[in-house]
Amino acid sequence: MTSEAMVAVRGLRKRFGRLDVLKGIDLRVPRGGAVALIGPSGSGKSTLLRCINLLDTPDAGSVRVGDRRLDFDGRRRLPPDREMAAFRARAGMVFQGFNLFPHMSVIDNVMSGPVVVKGVKRDVARPMALSLLDRVGLAGKAGDHPASLSGGQKQRVAIARALAMEPEVMLFDEATSALDPKLVGEVLAVIRDLARGGMTTVLVTHEMAFARDVADRVAFMRDGVVVEEGPARQVIEDPREPATRTFLGHFHGGRSAPAAP
Repeated sequence: MTSEAMVAVRGLRKRFGRLDVLKGIDLRVPRGGAVALIGPSGSGKSTLLRCINLLDTPDAGSVRVGDRRLDFDGRRRLPPDREMAAFRARAGMVFQGFNLFPHMSVIDNVMSGPVVVKGVKRDVARPMALSLLDRVGLAGKAGDHPASLSGGQKQRVAIARALAMEPEVMLFDEATSALDPKLVGEVLAVIRDLARGGMTTVLVTHEMAFARDVADRVAFMRDGVVVEEGPARQVIEDPREPATRTFLGHFHGGRSAPAAP
């Protein structure tokens, strides 16, 4: 990890109707770093991820991923679709739901982005997809269809599909929240390996022990603002702000789940 920011968010604001969801968020994620976003439901964590990926368009502020920065003021015309798509491809996103194509095999799901979006030839995309499936422990499932997979396996395919676009950053939005508790560990293990392998990572999670042990830094959000941000272990085990302490009290001091293996 270096001190250079791979993701830099400044003054980010987002409103839905009359509801201010993000109220001037600043966030920096160093290249190769991992930042966990924690906080109660409705605090703006998922919206922040979606703004970084431009699935939601910010109303104000700026987002930079790598060397490409976009500024928003609510009036300026957005960049052309092709430029927006290129920016969005820099940040792979994994959602709560798996969003796999049910009619496609596992390997075709992983290949779909490079082939359809980037124009990569299938004979080039296939070995890359097989390598990614091996990376997430699913090389033997390449020919299967999503309906035959467990929830944990589907989520690991979704991670491989996001990685197939060769993003500079991976964004995880509660990637384990839809899983049976017995399947959570296999997905967390993949995320842990990516983070420890140097992939710049931003994750929204309620797995406090995982955030403490895998993230470099933790940001606690509430009501659309970052209330507290700092080294992961310090924020989880010895938070400074009363609101952070109250939130973490529901997790028995941040030890609500065993640490990832």
